Amino acid sequence: MAAQPGQNVDADMLDVNIEASVVQKLAENHSKFAFLSSEAKAATDAEHAMTLRQAIRSHPKAVLWSIFFSTAVAMEGYDTVLISAFYAVPTFQKKYGRLTKKPGKYEIPAPWQAGLSNGARVGEILGLLLNGYVCEKFGFKKTMIGMLCLLTGLIFIVFFAPNIGTLVAGEVLMGVPWGAFQTLTTVYAAEVCPVALRGYLTTYVNMMWGFGQLIASGVIRSMLKRTDEWVYRIPFALQWMWPLPLIVGIAFAPESPWWLVRKGRNDDARKSLRRLNSTGTDASLDDTISMMRHTNEVEKELDHGSSYIDCFRGVNLRRTEITCITWIIQAASGASLIGQQTTNAV
Repeated sequence: MAAQPGQNVDADMLDVNIEASVVQKLAENHSKFAFLSSEAKAATDAEHAMTLRQAIRSHPKAVLWSIFFSTAVAMEGYDTVLISAFYAVPTFQKKYGRLTKKPGKYEIPAPWQAGLSNGARVGEILGLLLNGYVCEKFGFKKTMIGMLCLLTGLIFIVFFAPNIGTLVAGEVLMGVPWGAFQTLTTVYAAEVCPVALRGYLTTYVNMMWGFGQLIASGVIRSMLKRTDEWVYRIPFALQWMWPLPLIVGIAFAPESPWWLVRKGRNDDARKSLRRLNSTGTDASLDDTISMMRHTNEVEKELDHGSSYIDCFRGVNLRRTEITCITWIIQAASGASLIGQQTTNAV
């Protein structure tokens, strides 16, 4: 219905009208699209009607694989606590700090503390940006395994760092795969699980970040009685415990069926969906694949001729604002500032 003169057009209604016109255009140009739309509607209705209990019963493997992928985020939370705690460790201060006016007392200069605490964040920003291109080209599994292999090699830099400059460089480089993990695991959870589970499993990613911090606190506590260089080398070395089991497990994980559909690999997408859905019938799986294909075609039509600048125009601006504010809230809580409050007294 067209808006009357003087009336404000609601952004949501405008968005729906735009998508409806795109669907109509595709239906007119492609004879099979109308049939695809009917199957897609059946799959969408069934998924939206699914309760939390039904979703868990029908997709237990999807839940487990999503949880397994999310474990990688714990590594970033682990290192966050680790570095901040080392500023107060005398052995670490002597190795990477400078002598103060007090005889025999060392400290990590404030600029280097800022560099160590925020260096990984710089790498994470690069990883966040890089992940979108790499993941879309190679898929979730290959990207995840590649980033884990990269991280395994980068841990050697911080473990053997001879000076604080090398340590900062290692933190920045390790931030790249950590940044990729943050987005890759969230998107994987959203794509392999039905709507009823997505909110819980995408939130679980943040839970693993906190879990990594908890593990780091325990490791640091266990090292307090040591006075040699292994007081900080052992915690660094423990970062090698994460990648290998994750690499082995992810090698057997199902690829995201949505990514496979975007690549035109519909048969592989159906096989992946079968591995994720334990109770689905052949008809329901076909309907779900149709829904994915339908959504993919609509998105391609909407994205045709568009660019990143369109994220800040029209109804897309509202989406961009909501997404940005949602992610900013966590950083705006002051967690980064808290990490700077470590003193030199032990």
